[in-house]
Amino acid sequence: MTENSSPEVTTPTSAPRAVVVPEKPALEGLEAKWAERWKADDTYAFDRTQPRENVYSIDTPPPTVSGSLHVGHVFSYTHTDLIARFQRMRGKTVFYPMGWDDNGLPTERRVQNYFGVRCDPSLPYDADFTPPAKPDPKKQIPISRPNFIELCDQLVAEDEKVFESLWRTLGLSVDWNQQYTTIGKRAQAVSQRAFLRNYARGEAYLQEAPTLWDVTFQTAVAQAELEARDYAGAYHRVSFHTPDGGTIEIETTRPELLPSAVALIAHPEDERYQALFGTTVTSPIFGVEIPVVAHAGAEMDKGAGIAMCCTFGDLTDVTWWRELNLPVRTVIGRDGRFLRDTPEWLQAPNAAPDASEFYETLAGKTTFSAREAVVAKLRETGDLIGEPKPTQRMANFYEKGDKPLEIVSTRQWYLTNGGRNPELREKMLARGAQLNWLPEHMKHRYDNWVGGLNGDWLISRQRFFGIPFPVWYALDADGEPNYAAPIVPTEAQLPIDPSTDAPVGYAEDQRGKPGGFIGDPDVMDTWATSSLTPHIAGQWESDNDLFERVFPMDLCTQGHDIIRTWLFSRVVRAHFENDATPWTHAMLSGWILDPDRKKMSKSKGNVVVPTEILDKFGADAVRWRASLARPGLDSPFDETQMKVGRRLAMKVLNVANFVLGNIKATDPNPIAVSQPVDVALMGGLADTIRTATEAFEAYDYTSALETAERFFWSFCDDYVELVKERAYEEDGGIPTESAKAALALTLDTLLKLLAPFLPYATEEVWSWWHEGSVHTQRWPEVNDLGSAAAADGAVLTAVSAALSGVRGAKSKAKVKMRHELTRVEITGPEALVKNAELAAPDLRKAGKITGDLIFTVDADATDLTVEAEVAPTEE
Repeated sequence: MTENSSPEVTTPTSAPRAVVVPEKPALEGLEAKWAERWKADDTYAFDRTQPRENVYSIDTPPPTVSGSLHVGHVFSYTHTDLIARFQRMRGKTVFYPMGWDDNGLPTERRVQNYFGVRCDPSLPYDADFTPPAKPDPKKQIPISRPNFIELCDQLVAEDEKVFESLWRTLGLSVDWNQQYTTIGKRAQAVSQRAFLRNYARGEAYLQEAPTLWDVTFQTAVAQAELEARDYAGAYHRVSFHTPDGGTIEIETTRPELLPSAVALIAHPEDERYQALFGTTVTSPIFGVEIPVVAHAGAEMDKGAGIAMCCTFGDLTDVTWWRELNLPVRTVIGRDGRFLRDTPEWLQAPNAAPDASEFYETLAGKTTFSAREAVVAKLRETGDLIGEPKPTQRMANFYEKGDKPLEIVSTRQWYLTNGGRNPELREKMLARGAQLNWLPEHMKHRYDNWVGGLNGDWLISRQRFFGIPFPVWYALDADGEPNYAAPIVPTEAQLPIDPSTDAPVGYAEDQRGKPGGFIGDPDVMDTWATSSLTPHIAGQWESDNDLFERVFPMDLCTQGHDIIRTWLFSRVVRAHFENDATPWTHAMLSGWILDPDRKKMSKSKGNVVVPTEILDKFGADAVRWRASLARPGLDSPFDETQMKVGRRLAMKVLNVANFVLGNIKATDPNPIAVSQPVDVALMGGLADTIRTATEAFEAYDYTSALETAERFFWSFCDDYVELVKERAYEEDGGIPTESAKAALALTLDTLLKLLAPFLPYATEEVWSWWHEGSVHTQRWPEVNDLGSAAAADGAVLTAVSAALSGVRGAKSKAKVKMRHELTRVEITGPEALVKNAELAAPDLRKAGKITGDLIFTVDADATDLTVEAEVAPTEE
């Protein structure tokens, strides 16, 4: 079996049958007709009997079903489909699954608002629970976690049906037998198995450490989920006190964190503070003694040159805390409010006499309210120097949140990714170098992200609808968990939920009791599951035969904005589990912009809803426009562009109707092509096949479309018009048979070249003429055109120029195209004139030339020119 052959691909051109051409072809209704036929016939089914070398596998992005699709999704998924269809026609059996990303925060928020409920893990399961008849998102009813998860499962199943319907309408050639979800049992088993292996190898670990925390969603946030946004603040100049009665002034935008101050830090070369290094100062209001230390990260030219380190105000504080071995003094809790209990370091004799009393006024306050109270107190004590100076600063936000992140100390699961391991970081960079990046410059984004990592991957989340960690903790006699020795299941027991399943050796009634156990309450970050999509889709460890045929995969497609999350995380997991990259090619989509070149987003109100443009213009028109957006490049969207694609799809139907129905050119026989113009057409078609194929092989689908479309319009506008009189002749003999064969063979070939882009129009025409589907035909090859493929297509170029000149002469004379010409002289350089002369009979018929047709060589000319005399117009 050759590389480009497969049982699922038929012969170059299936045998013609009785031609049935509709009287008035139309695009309306084609999506419903053919989507249903493809579904019934399993047209795009993956053939798992094929060896790995004959498989082309795709890691399809699983859309978030709790969200909404916009035209950007339509474009990027179309790009994947273009490659899938080409590879299928090139002889590969294509593994093209569809996943649904249905776990995590987006689903939780949708369920809360849709059903008017919220999850309370402390509540027991209610088997008879039904959601309120009139949900109120502002008055959500508390329900148990199992009840909440049931509602999540119910809603995402409905959402997935809506998404599938849209994808089928768009014409995605997905094998719908290969579906998966990121929350289902298969995903749970894969995710938990990979985690257990990470843990066994020391790649996953549990640690209590400073954590970026979203106070709204009450969950930890990973580095890859951060967004730096402008945030209004103010600089406050504040006095700390030295033992000799002097003061040291610092500037801070977060004076409310004064009770958590652990040090003042200056640059080791800053002469202003040399005498202070190794001494201590006391904090204003609270009177807590803290050291003055040196660190190269302090900026001498910023503010006072000396900074307050709190635990924790920002990521710099975390760095200083870790590298200088400073204590932890946390005052902000997971809810974003000041802790209710007064910390011990603020109680006498560790602090000022009234420190504890003042802290009690802060307890339970938000950071904003606490800041106001602290600033007022600083004014009262005289430790606020001048008035606060407004400023705009960059603050870290969770990408889905609207409040700045806090940093709190929490116990979380981490996965090593090279952030703290230079050797692993180099391996991740090497993995990136093994990939074929489309476009190539996107590799720089990957390299920059990996090179800039400063911590390991935080993979736990404090949410409810997600894949739980397969971990329990034994409780000692006092009921305290032993976090140092987690209890884990065997892989054979997976999937498990530690909140409802008991570990081996324990009974359920021991849950939460001294001497018993507790389950890990957290779930995995959604990226910790999505990082395993090649493994989930390929059924890693549950169907080894399938996995070996599809992994490593050939292609991943995604947006360029999630290189740091989805792409990188999959590279990490495949490196650990398979010592390989997860795919060979990474194709990145750009953003689709509105006409003002702004990114589409719901918040801006500039989103184009896919169903609207699909209903208005049809799937082929939408796909045509999507195909013009090259990998990695942002593309402005203008709805009027769809009209051009629709015109192309309609022209496919109409020219096929004319060739097959009117001319009756139904036999694509290359042997019958004999006349110079027809032979030249084959030469030009051969060049088109070569160029389009090379473009597709380089993943340049846009150039492949442009090449095929350019030839198609030339075929319609020039060649068909040129030879139709010859093709119509009943007793035309060999010249007529040559024209008909060339028409049929060209139409047959163009249908295949355009099939990935216009699946509905091409399939419709194919069905008038051939058995089977155009989408399971072999991609055109030059050899299909016979010996004529070697011809010089320049002949047709010259003939087209001559015909264009004839039309121009009629237009200039303001007569109709069917008006007769009594004399025509075609002048130009020798090569062009001789080529045009080869088509003299066709030019005479097409141009209605009744008199002399003269061909004149002009050595000084560069182009053909046409002079014509128009027959007198009848009065």
